[in-house]
Amino acid sequence: MSYRTRYAAFFLLDSIIVLTAIFLSYWILNPTLNVYSNDLIILSALTLLFSHHIAAYFFQLYSRIWSVASVRELVLISYAVTISIAAAGVMQQLFTGDVYMRVLAITWLLHMVAIGGSRFIVRVLNDRQIAFKNTAKLKRVLIVGAGQAGTMLLRNLQRHDEDTYLPVCLVDDDMNKQNLKILDVIVAGTTEDIPKLVEKKQIEEIIIAMPSAGKQGIQAVYEKCMGTGIVVKIMPKIEDVMTGQVQVNDIKEVKIEDLLGRDEVKLDMIAISKALTDKTILVTGAGGSIGSEICRQVMKFQPAKLLLLGHGENSIYTIHMELIEAGLNGTELVPIIADVQDRERIFEVVETYKPDVIYHAAAHKHVPLMEYNPYEAVKNNVFGTKNVAEAADAFGVTKFVLVSTDKAVNPPNVMGSTKRIAEMVVQDLARRSNTTFAAVRFGNVLGSRGSVVPRFKAQIAAGGPITVTHPDMTRYFMTIPEASRLVLQAGTLARGGEVFVLDMGEPVKIVDLAKNIIRLSGFTEDEIKIEFTGIRPGEKMYEELLNPEEIHEQNIFPKIHVGKANCMDTEQLQELLAEVQQLSIEQLRSKVVGTANGEWKVTV
Repeated sequence: MSYRTRYAAFFLLDSIIVLTAIFLSYWILNPTLNVYSNDLIILSALTLLFSHHIAAYFFQLYSRIWSVASVRELVLISYAVTISIAAAGVMQQLFTGDVYMRVLAITWLLHMVAIGGSRFIVRVLNDRQIAFKNTAKLKRVLIVGAGQAGTMLLRNLQRHDEDTYLPVCLVDDDMNKQNLKILDVIVAGTTEDIPKLVEKKQIEEIIIAMPSAGKQGIQAVYEKCMGTGIVVKIMPKIEDVMTGQVQVNDIKEVKIEDLLGRDEVKLDMIAISKALTDKTILVTGAGGSIGSEICRQVMKFQPAKLLLLGHGENSIYTIHMELIEAGLNGTELVPIIADVQDRERIFEVVETYKPDVIYHAAAHKHVPLMEYNPYEAVKNNVFGTKNVAEAADAFGVTKFVLVSTDKAVNPPNVMGSTKRIAEMVVQDLARRSNTTFAAVRFGNVLGSRGSVVPRFKAQIAAGGPITVTHPDMTRYFMTIPEASRLVLQAGTLARGGEVFVLDMGEPVKIVDLAKNIIRLSGFTEDEIKIEFTGIRPGEKMYEELLNPEEIHEQNIFPKIHVGKANCMDTEQLQELLAEVQQLSIEQLRSKVVGTANGEWKVTV
């Protein structure tokens, strides 16, 4: 049925109901009255008809999908009916000096029953059709969570046209909900009862629908579900549903990010918007895991121009095409192939485009690999940073944010040491530049190219074993989007020379991470073994986020720490940078690691 046909049908139906109700009301109170010859009754009927259609148009009663109507629609009907009855009462007062309250009260009741009933019979017929659909081929589902999210998911699963799932029961730890029904589906127990209910009700899949529980709560529920041996999925975040990024029915497999064990930090998107909207933004390393996600996050704030700078043409092409296909919203994208080690080229780029903000994500990050290639780490991480930072200073860039790492704290390896020296380069410039410089330290980023997660998945796909260096090895973890948003937030908080660190919660044992990934992949530890290979060159047993000697300032944003890390004097730093260019590989490794604590000591 077309929109115009639906509109005309409801318009005609309401007209009949309104006119019939007012005449019927007078007849109920006075059966001997000739209602069709009474001028007051005729005038009341016309007033009701005119005012009802105005109110119905205002509340859009003729353009709603009534097959999915809810209490909200019933409330809107009551508003429209009450307004029309009030208009009729005003008319009666003006023409007779009195209001016939009993007549209007009966008319209001008849309107609600007839108009509301005519709408909700469409809903009843739709629900009846759903109730009689063939359920034999549907997957029997248990929903964890009987709150707002669980109810939303349940309603959508019952009405979904694809006929994939049959919700059998819900579980919730709220004892007040036990044995009650939501949309005819019973809350059959708590999360402790999941294994028993799976067996009793022949459940084929479990869907977790409890976003308010946080990641620790989700992890606890997941562990209870894993003992059942069936597929466990999770519904999207409510905020993603509300913003239209996903549908309620876009149920996904549980990922390791969902079990990280801590909640993501909520950032000040208004402040970030002020810093980025209609500005020119340069991202170095734009084709990498972090750099590309920074680009995606920046695009949400509609910058005037986004410069995608990277050394690898394939990765820059990939992120460039992705952003174009996602929609530009007025932003000009400029792909730039350049090496941060090429000082002349970097200065040319910054001078040409004059960015307002630079996010410097280009770096070599792999710890063992840089132990074998220390000079490449120095060239890229130290002198590459120096080139971009000094170009920012020379051409008046407003803010420069360095993507650093927790491995820069007390580093026993070349990679962490070069990142710490890069921090000192930025801190040194902050003391004498009009550009605001800052650094952001991350933990390990889940899903990035150098993280353990892709390696573990590849090992599982090959049939195992998973290799872990040491049973007590721990690391801090965060997601790629969270890391990237933190970079943007740091740009708004920076005043010059700070090192920002996310409060990343408790560190995670790598062996526990491996066990979770094995379970998420549908295997047991008997099927996929874990082998310990020993600590690799340059690795630490655990990571730190700040040195004890570093000055801690009070948090200036929830879950974000800021510290004034130690830095060399300018002359010492310049002398160090000049010297490391002349050293051999072995001398370089010794020299760089020996200066990581900020106190320069000649070790060669």
